[in-house]
Amino acid sequence: MGILDFLKGEFIDVIHWTDDTRDTLVWRFEREGHAIKYGAKLTVREGQAAVFVHEGQLADVFTPGLYMLETNNMPILTTLNHWDHAFQSPFKSEVYFVNTTRFGNLKWGTRNPIIARDPEFGPVRLRAFGTYTVKVADPARFLVEIVGTDGEFTMDEISFQIRNIIVQEFSRSIAASGIPVLDMAANTRDLGQLVAREIAPTLADYGLDLPELYVENISLPEAVEKVLDKRTLMGIVGDLSNYMQFQTAEALGREGAGAAALQTGLGAGIGMQMGAQAGPWGARTGAQPAVAPPPPPVEHVWHIAENGATKGPFSKATMGRMTADGTLTRETHVWTPGQDGWKRAGEVTELAQLFTVLPPPPPPPGA
Repeated sequence: MGILDFLKGEFIDVIHWTDDTRDTLVWRFEREGHAIKYGAKLTVREGQAAVFVHEGQLADVFTPGLYMLETNNMPILTTLNHWDHAFQSPFKSEVYFVNTTRFGNLKWGTRNPIIARDPEFGPVRLRAFGTYTVKVADPARFLVEIVGTDGEFTMDEISFQIRNIIVQEFSRSIAASGIPVLDMAANTRDLGQLVAREIAPTLADYGLDLPELYVENISLPEAVEKVLDKRTLMGIVGDLSNYMQFQTAEALGREGAGAAALQTGLGAGIGMQMGAQAGPWGARTGAQPAVAPPPPPVEHVWHIAENGATKGPFSKATMGRMTADGTLTRETHVWTPGQDGWKRAGEVTELAQLFTVLPPPPPPPGA
C-alpha cells in the first residue's frame, strides 16, 4: 500500500480538501513521505486556510485561492530551502488545512450553581446555560498552540475547554454585575456580550474568535422558584375574599365529582340555614338556632344629694359600706345616669337590698 501511495503521489499535482464531516477543524494532507512536487497546484476554498509546516517549522499560510507552488508565491518556504530559480525538485512539507468557518449551536452551561448576592433576596444560587459560536481567526497560531501534529482535529477536542472558559467568566461577571434576579431575563443579551468581550483575549491566544454568545436561561433552585411562584400568585390574587368567590363560581360551572361535591356541600349549608329559620318546625326536627348569651349587666354609679350639695359618683360597693356605717339611709336622695330625677334610696330596687331588714322581736321566755 505504501508503494502505491508513492507512485500515486508522483502523478498527483493538486492539493485540496473537501470536508464532509461538519466538525473537523484541522485536516492534514497525507502524502507518501510528505513529498510535494514543485509546481503543484494548491486549491484553498472559501472558509479554509492552508498552513505549510517544513521540517517542524511553520512556513507559509495560504488564504482562499488557487496557487502554483513555486518560489514566487512561497517566499518563506523558498528561503528555508535555499532554492534557486532553476531548482525544481520535490520538497517535503506537511500541509494542514484549517476550517475557518463558524461552528455554531455549541452548548455551554454551569455544572454547579453560582452563588451571587441579590439586593432583594440576599444570597442566591443561580444556574445558567446557552449557546455560542466559535471560529478560527488565526490559523497559524491555532495550529501551533492547540493542534500540534494532530492529523485530524475536531471541534469536540476544544469545545470542553471553551465551555470552561465561558462558565468561569460568566460566574465572575454575574457575581459582580449586581443585577437583581428578577431583572436578569431582561439583561441576558448584555450579559452575553459582556462575557464574550471578557474572554476574547484568552481565546485570541489560541487563535480563536467568539463571534456570538447567548445566555438562554438563568434559573433559581426549585425550592426558591416555588416560593417565588407563591409570592407572584399572592400579588395576582389581591383580595382573597373576591378570589374565593371567583373560585367557588368557577367550580360550580365545572362538571365532575369535585363540582358535585361542592354543590352538595353548599346545599347542605343552605338546608341548615333554612332549618334554623323554620321556627317551631325547626324545633320539632331538632334544628335549633344558636341562642346568643345575654349582654353583661351594666354597673351603675350613684350620686348623693346632701344638704343642697351633690356627692359622688360612688360604686355600688361603696354605697354598701355607706349603708353599713349609717351614712346612707333609705331617705337619702340618690341619682344614677338614666334615672328619672332624684329618688330615695329605699325606693330604688338596686339599692333597697343594701339596707338590713331588722328581725322581729324575739318570743317571750318560755313561750
